[in-house]
Amino acid sequence: MFVRGIRGATTVENNAEKEILDATSALLQEIVRQNQIVPEDICSIWVTTTHDLTAAFPAKAIRQLPGWELVPLMCSLEIPVQPSLAKCIRLMVHVNTNKKQNEIRHVYQNRAQSLRPDISN
Repeated sequence: MFVRGIRGATTVENNAEKEILDATSALLQEIVRQNQIVPEDICSIWVTTTHDLTAAFPAKAIRQLPGWELVPLMCSLEIPVQPSLAKCIRLMVHVNTNKKQNEIRHVYQNRAQSLRPDISN
């Protein structure tokens, strides 16, 4: 078994708590669906946001999902390199898996698809 990183990113239109939490939840749920994982498989999740998102901690959305209470979460600010994608939430999900690197499905939603057009769905 290996520890693999699964990347994900999404954007919101407004710096609003509900929008941030809904987008974070949708992103994680799609990562889970595409990679067929459960909370028990997760080592930890690193969450970053751009400096313009201050209305909520995105990790709150993950913590509210049933079964995710014990998954270690950490939030941080993305480094402010210009020009960067505004109002962006990124996840790095560390998962225990037998999958190979090329079997991992990274998820980019909304305007974040521009970050990795080579692997965006």
